[in-house]
Amino acid sequence: MRTGNEPSTARSPLRMRLWLSVWGTAWAAFGLTAFLIADRPGWAAACGVLLLITVTDFCLVVRRIRQGPRYQPGRDVPPYDPEDRGPGRRRRGR
Repeated sequence: MRTGNEPSTARSPLRMRLWLSVWGTAWAAFGLTAFLIADRPGWAAACGVLLLITVTDFCLVVRRIRQGPRYQPGRDVPPYDPEDRGPGRRRRGR
């Protein structure tokens, strides 16, 4: 349920995701090299895919952090319509 104060009370998990992606990248890179040395191509491929996913997540998180807490999309993005107004509340202008 929306209360109207979400922007002032919202918490972002971006810093946690950043460190989790760094941790996942390190382990996936370690697994990739270990399985390549052990001549296990299937497991090395799985670790390579995981490495690609964690690096992509890292890049996205860094991009969002650099946008800043007050980032607003451009004029081409319409505002969202709240899902639920609650019992007995009606929309204005309709």
